[in-house]
Amino acid sequence: MKAIVLNGFGGPDVMSVEEVDKPVVSEGQVLVNVKATSVNAPDLVQRKGKYPPPKGDSDIPGVEMAGIIESVGAGVTSWQPGDRVMSLVGGGGYAEYATAWADHLIRIPDSMRFEQAACVCETYITAFLNIFMTGNFKNGESILIHGGGGGVNTAAVQLCKTLTPDSTVMVTASPGKIERVRQLGADVVINYKEQAFVEEIKSVTGKKSVHLILDHIGADYLEPNMKSLACGGKLIIIGVTSGIKAELNLALMMVKRQQIIGSVLRSRSIPEKAAITAEFTRTVLPKFADQSITPVIWNVFPLEQVREAHAAMEESRHFGKIVMTV
Repeated sequence: MKAIVLNGFGGPDVMSVEEVDKPVVSEGQVLVNVKATSVNAPDLVQRKGKYPPPKGDSDIPGVEMAGIIESVGAGVTSWQPGDRVMSLVGGGGYAEYATAWADHLIRIPDSMRFEQAACVCETYITAFLNIFMTGNFKNGESILIHGGGGGVNTAAVQLCKTLTPDSTVMVTASPGKIERVRQLGADVVINYKEQAFVEEIKSVTGKKSVHLILDHIGADYLEPNMKSLACGGKLIIIGVTSGIKAELNLALMMVKRQQIIGSVLRSRSIPEKAAITAEFTRTVLPKFADQSITPVIWNVFPLEQVREAHAAMEESRHFGKIVMTV
């Protein structure tokens, strides 16, 4: 089959399209004829040699895909060849065929195209897991989401405004993406290049701060995040693009009863991912089916243009998801 192979680690130029062996289905898995996949932050970090796939998963990049089941392995009774599915995968999404655990599959609604389905599992499940399952975010509360143009962040805005319509959604964004974030449904958009988000949040909330913060920046934002967090609030860290070490005022954290939670999806166990997928399917999939939520797609590339797709994400040219068709 055709797949993207990493010829060492580094920039986008280490990736190439090559012929490799088709994956073999194990018990409890299915083989999917991939029609579309997408570019996600873990793919870029893996390409640089800093985020290997979990043990036993494919070395081919790609953590989500959408396609048609080609065959099913032993013990799989709930799916059959011909079913349209989307799924998280530990690796292998950048290829013509990929294996996936049957318990991680989500049936693609008839109203969704494969390009749209390829946007769902990594970003929307990440946002749903951290905001609603871990963060226990409630209607009427307030949330701060950093980096409004990325896939997880655009998904987070949509989920909050759909599942908790009376919540207050605040987003930090670069100047060129402010209006698009506002059109997506954010109540407050902060230009992080010109405004100190701590002061803006205090102004908007009447110095009460926010109940939940979803952050992928890490070290540089730790102190201002904690200052922006209300008593009993939660800071959920899903990335560390600015670094991994920062100072923390533990006394203030204790007095304000704040929580800091680290979260990664890819390395979780197979059963844990299955449980998360099941809850997401129950709660969120109907919103895709009735088109209350439509994935935000910035651009669609053929798989052969994977280098251009990665470069676009690294240069932050995108708003929403970067999709690749196979």
